[in-house]
Amino acid sequence: MSTPALPSRRTLLTGAAAAVAVAATAGAPAAGAATRAATGAATRAASATGDGSRPLARTTAGLVAGTTEGRTAVFRGVPYAAPPVGPLRFASPRPPRPWRGVREATAFSSPSYQSVLPGSSEDSLYANIWTPDTAGSRPVLVYIHGGGWFLGAGSEEVYDGQRLADRGDLVVVTFNYRLGALGWGSHPELADPDTGHHANWGLQDQAALLHWVRANARAFGGDPDNITLAGTSAGGSSTWQLALLPELRPVVRRIVPISAAHVWAPAMALTPDDSVSAYERLAAALGTTVAGLRDADAARLKSAWEQLFAGRPEQRALGSGRAYRGPVVDGHWMRGYDHELPTPRVPVLSVHTATEGSFFTGPASPSPSPAPTNEEQLHAAVRACLLRGAPAVSDDLVARCVADYRSAALADRLPTDPLSLWTEVWGDSLFRRPVIRLAERHARTGTSPVYAAEFAHPVHAPHFGTPHEATSRFLFGTHRLPSQAPVFGDTDLERTVSDTFIDLVASFARTGVPSTGRSSALPAFAPGRPTALILGGPEVTRLSELPKQRQLRFWDESGWGPRM
Repeated sequence: MSTPALPSRRTLLTGAAAAVAVAATAGAPAAGAATRAATGAATRAASATGDGSRPLARTTAGLVAGTTEGRTAVFRGVPYAAPPVGPLRFASPRPPRPWRGVREATAFSSPSYQSVLPGSSEDSLYANIWTPDTAGSRPVLVYIHGGGWFLGAGSEEVYDGQRLADRGDLVVVTFNYRLGALGWGSHPELADPDTGHHANWGLQDQAALLHWVRANARAFGGDPDNITLAGTSAGGSSTWQLALLPELRPVVRRIVPISAAHVWAPAMALTPDDSVSAYERLAAALGTTVAGLRDADAARLKSAWEQLFAGRPEQRALGSGRAYRGPVVDGHWMRGYDHELPTPRVPVLSVHTATEGSFFTGPASPSPSPAPTNEEQLHAAVRACLLRGAPAVSDDLVARCVADYRSAALADRLPTDPLSLWTEVWGDSLFRRPVIRLAERHARTGTSPVYAAEFAHPVHAPHFGTPHEATSRFLFGTHRLPSQAPVFGDTDLERTVSDTFIDLVASFARTGVPSTGRSSALPAFAPGRPTALILGGPEVTRLSELPKQRQLRFWDESGWGPRM
């Protein structure tokens, strides 16, 4: 039997810049082509009241017709902003253009422009909505997909919202936002003439989507005053940053950051100066000015951006953005890195996986490299991890990291083989440590409750642990899909774990306090006490202190990475 690959890995937050090795899509997308086609379908004759066989919803831009799947009404490809093409490339999002008649909302839009998903397009700012009924006033759960800020789409099969909407009695919204050079950067010469903003267009898209959801929630049976924002990886990072924006405080009621890729430089973002340099280098490579990038061929622009961040981080022209290029500090959309700012003022349900790193070191890694099998190879692999967050790494720091992780593993009776140690270093450095430390800070200093959960349901061999992004399969109930079940399982146990996860998030969205049918309400997180929910495995749920705390001491004491 062949080794099953981790499904849909292209939508997940990938491991390093080398993951962008997929060849650039040939040719730039035709500006507005998807919109013209969809508008043509929308304006075909249709009754404003429908024919009784399909659900209708009246949005602020016009009437849309969806489909019914099981007990759920589904609306796909509903525009929440105007296509960011032509003069609107690098512009703040504009409202969608109104239409007459009924617009068909039965097919997903193109993914946002990227090198990974086929058929991607700059014309991609569309939402997908699953609802048990267009009447009523249910909690709304908006989910932001991950993908390292350069790939992914809300239309991926793992984010199908039918099961989550049905069991949770929620209105579930997924959507696309701008990616890569078109979505995450900053340069003053790209300032929008109307808003003055010149940065983080993907984050601006996400904020526009939230305003659109609030304005249109009632049309889909949702409560506009009860919107919970959830997301995984890069999407989990966005939930945190959006909750910090003053203009969104009336919109976002609570957040569920899952395996959040908290932003800091040089690992997870470009510095402002490096971002300016990046766009100037991009313009020079394309023979134009920075402002002229609005008219540049999209494929050439994307290819030049990916080339700028190809190869090992220590060999690149720019010193930051060494692992990912997330939001850039610009004084408005990002006032500072996550560890420099107060925590959000809304209730937080913080989730991480037990083995974040096994997504990157396992057999389906998006940036595969040989697993270390001896001490020399382990030191080289750990050095590569540390170089994502520092311009130089000494032999002593590498040796200390290995020694501290081995000592922690022995104390906790965990494996000490090179692959296991490398996996823990990988996951802790960029994900588990920032997630836990910021949850602890919120518990100490925040003005709202924070709840902590570790998702610990194991995947099937030869995959191992509970990888980064395993959570989305269980939150959406898509672990049971034929493409997913060989890795994530579809026994009664997996279905129970999935239902419990849905119940946990749905109760939090409904009341602000997470609970499940298997346990009483989860207590607010108190570091050092058994107040975290461990979800997964034969027990399904149990309360505990967060495991593997010894491992995190290295990062706190070594000076590597931000002070949390």
